[in-house]
Amino acid sequence: MTEKLPRIESVAVSGPMSLRIRWRGVRAADIVDLTGWVATGGDVLAPLRDPSVFACARVENYSAAVAWDDGDLCIDAFHLKQIADEQKPFGSEDVVVWQERTALSNNEAADLVGVSRSAWAAYKAGSPVPKPVAMILRAVLRDPLMMQAHLRPRVAGRPRSKAS
Repeated sequence: MTEKLPRIESVAVSGPMSLRIRWRGVRAADIVDLTGWVATGGDVLAPLRDPSVFACARVENYSAAVAWDDGDLCIDAFHLKQIADEQKPFGSEDVVVWQERTALSNNEAADLVGVSRSAWAAYKAGSPVPKPVAMILRAVLRDPLMMQAHLRPRVAGRPRSKAS
């Protein structure tokens, strides 16, 4: 891993199941909604459903985690950052950068995410990007194999006519 691991400067509860995380060395804070993480955590994370327990979030492990209770119940900074990044809005600028990074044509990009060419153009022009489309685009950047498994490149030009 070549990326520097994120470190947490401070944490505060910002709403039901949400934390305001200030990252070390970063001006802006992230609001991280942990509703899905808690909901799928089974009995291990069940105590966090109690607002009085969730409200006791604190920075632990040398700024590498947020913990509750006696510290056994925690989430590490790496996964908190991943959740925070996944929850950020995905707009037209992000679509353009995604397309540049993947080097796909407009038609190939539209085909990959299952939308029309005009819908893809609208996302690039500023129309809201639906959450499922944003999830696919982010997943493709994290795991190029996903794109490779589903991409069907377009061939330039007109299809050849069938010989009689």
